[in-house]
Amino acid sequence: MTDDADWPALPLEAWEPTRATLHMWCQIVGKIRMALSPYANHWWQVPLYVSARGLTTSPIPYKGKIFEIEFDFIGHLLRISVSDGAVRTLRLVPKSVAAFHAELMAALAGLGIEVHISTMPSELADPIDFTQDTIHASYDSAYASRFWRTLIAITGVLTEFRGGFIGKSSPVHFFWGSFDLAVTRFSGRSAPPIPNADVITREGYSHEVCSVGWWPGDETTKHPAFYAYAFPEPEGFARAAVRPTAAFYDKDAGQFRLKYDDVRNAASPRRALLDFCQSTYDAAASLANWNRAELERPARVHS
Repeated sequence: MTDDADWPALPLEAWEPTRATLHMWCQIVGKIRMALSPYANHWWQVPLYVSARGLTTSPIPYKGKIFEIEFDFIGHLLRISVSDGAVRTLRLVPKSVAAFHAELMAALAGLGIEVHISTMPSELADPIDFTQDTIHASYDSAYASRFWRTLIAITGVLTEFRGGFIGKSSPVHFFWGSFDLAVTRFSGRSAPPIPNADVITREGYSHEVCSVGWWPGDETTKHPAFYAYAFPEPEGFARAAVRPTAAFYDKDAGQFRLKYDDVRNAASPRRALLDFCQSTYDAAASLANWNRAELERPARVHS
């Protein structure tokens, strides 16, 4: 494989109002998927997926039909497509979260789709009810497109990395709660229970994992970055030598970090990200004594 993906610049400060608004729009769409989709282990019925035009729910079953909601970052539309041929679209333009929520719910009702969701955002320190949120109302189409093209580039590499594992592995999926793209490998063993964990955390970390992913940054991390962590974290993981050399262990976050720009500006972004994925996994799996011979494909040379 070659480095022919587009790795656009995505400085957080240049599109933070759009990022914050889009985060809330994605939460609304994601909550619709979560409300109507059959339960899957580790909450895998929750995430969105990178598509050929943006981000999609994937098909959602509803009363003998299926429908799909997709953010189209080429045409800058939100498209609701139903298996009976019906389609509704909403324009992606600057509008408040409250207006987006009202328009989307009206469009679903017009298609005969009834759904009730929690209107409080998830995984935020100071959430604003979707129906009351007139603060987040930005949409810069150029940066929304850059965000999606970044997801495309990263999805390709994470999918390649995922292919080297024959044990249980998650899809490459986009979590709308934390607004990050991730893939997770499992050892096959149960993990120790987390004291006082909520139901989501308890299920999500019921088994030993090693995860790698990316998010565009937020109020606590002022730049887009990759991350990798193991749960439970084995002794010595934080001191492991990982690649590329720009990667570092963030003690406060309990995970390895690698700035997106260090990958984007590398001679081979694909190679730099694959190195990060593989070296952090190697450290986690070896230190935690995973049965690697049973979980991994024979080593292959990446072109």
